[in-house]
Amino acid sequence: MESLLSIVGDKSRYHNIDPFNQSQPSCSAFHRMEPMPKTGLALLICFLVGTSSLFAQKRLEAGVFLDYLDLSQTSTNNFGLGARFGYRVHHDVMLEGELAYDYGINFGEAYRSIVSGNIAAIENTSLGVTHGLFGPKLQPSGGGFRPFVTLKGGFMDFQLSPGLLPLSNVVSTLLGLRTSNWNAVIYPAAGVEAVIGPVGLRFEVGDEVYFNNGAHNNLRLTFGPIVRF
Repeated sequence: MESLLSIVGDKSRYHNIDPFNQSQPSCSAFHRMEPMPKTGLALLICFLVGTSSLFAQKRLEAGVFLDYLDLSQTSTNNFGLGARFGYRVHHDVMLEGELAYDYGINFGEAYRSIVSGNIAAIENTSLGVTHGLFGPKLQPSGGGFRPFVTLKGGFMDFQLSPGLLPLSNVVSTLLGLRTSNWNAVIYPAAGVEAVIGPVGLRFEVGDEVYFNNGAHNNLRLTFGPIVRF
């Protein structure tokens, strides 16, 4: 009988031992460890969402365009070709640089008499214009129909044919352009882009103001295809 009781006692002692408690953490330990992987997963999701939205926005834009310039000082309508390149620095801001050349056009250049101030001669002159501009463009990055505004600065280079009147008693009415063909420019403009996927069309209208013995306002229009990548 005593030996039987000792065996039962030994079994109850074995029943009190839980081998799983020695190899696994308690439930409370699991609860303490749970928030860390959840936090890491949340940070990973935020990073992936932010990265995907960044790559969804096209960072670069390039285009070519037809250029029209109504020069007030020469009263000429100049046409040419140009190209521009832009890089997105913010969700709604792109930095752009552009270069255009308006082909030579002939017009009547007037010469005044130094003595009387009256028109003494009119000469047929050829004029070409090079524009270089750089500045920000403000525009929403989404949608297929995107209006924008821009403010750029740069230069205008006037290429005038040589004067054919080697006379000392007359002076050109365009003396300022002949003596200083490089001129500083400020160009405020607005327009709209219509895009389908990475390609689209862009129309822009602005006032290209150059400074040569005062400010000269000139209407400018551009139109052409663009591509974003």
